[in-house]
Amino acid sequence: MNFYIVIPAHNEESSIGLTLASLASQTLKPKQIVVVNDNSTDKTLDIVEGYSTKYNFIKLVNSKSSNQHLPGAKIINAFYKGYNVLDEDYDVICKFDADLIFPENYLEQLALHFKANNRLGMASGFCYIKKNNDWVLENLTRKDHIRGALKAYRKACFLDIGKLKPSMGWDTVDELLAKFYKWEILTDENLHVKHLKPTGVSYNKASKYLQGEAMYKMRYGFVITVISAIKLAFKKRNFELFKDYMSGYFKAKKGKPEQLVTKAQGKFIRQLRWKGMLGKLKTN
Repeated sequence: MNFYIVIPAHNEESSIGLTLASLASQTLKPKQIVVVNDNSTDKTLDIVEGYSTKYNFIKLVNSKSSNQHLPGAKIINAFYKGYNVLDEDYDVICKFDADLIFPENYLEQLALHFKANNRLGMASGFCYIKKNNDWVLENLTRKDHIRGALKAYRKACFLDIGKLKPSMGWDTVDELLAKFYKWEILTDENLHVKHLKPTGVSYNKASKYLQGEAMYKMRYGFVITVISAIKLAFKKRNFELFKDYMSGYFKAKKGKPEQLVTKAQGKFIRQLRWKGMLGKLKTN
């Protein structure tokens, strides 16, 4: 299978070399890797140029945006700067972060999963972070959710969902839309990916309201938003975030930004969320 990989990178000199080295060492080599150097002020560009000289499947694209490290639109806009220089000859398109170390069989195992199930639309491994000299499962990891750091999409699924949404919540709405179009999602707990920077460690303070805005734009409705905000704040062990998420939701409800999904898709998403929550209550 042809794997194309796009890696947005903003000031990642401490990790981008490790990420590229792990991808260059794969048992199944990617056909193309595009690193989008997004307004970096450190040595990110120099490191990527070194790898692009050594490996003909690694390319560098330079992009200019803000210096803020915000989730959502910034990173997806950078993704598209890389995606737009690729051709259409891919079977799987990946959006990877620039702070990951992949096991050498990562792409090979994903390819086996995709080949074994022609309705598999998205797949990934699990993220591990370093804690007290041990690599432990990152607490945001779930079996039924693929982290935004390591997305891999079958081409047909990627096109069905309308590609990636330049908004906070893009890495949730993609899975919800995949299910809407009857694609399956798989996470392989045997594929341990080292995540060098825990999610959100460098996000700007302004980003804290964007999560609630995303819940509005995904048409969650008030009750599901409250439940989701509580769960997310609990996972991040910061209950002040609950107020921030709800403030973002009400601000969006008042301002009415463009929705990420249609009314029909929103209805499906709400039904799916209720089904999932009620299912967990029955098993507890």
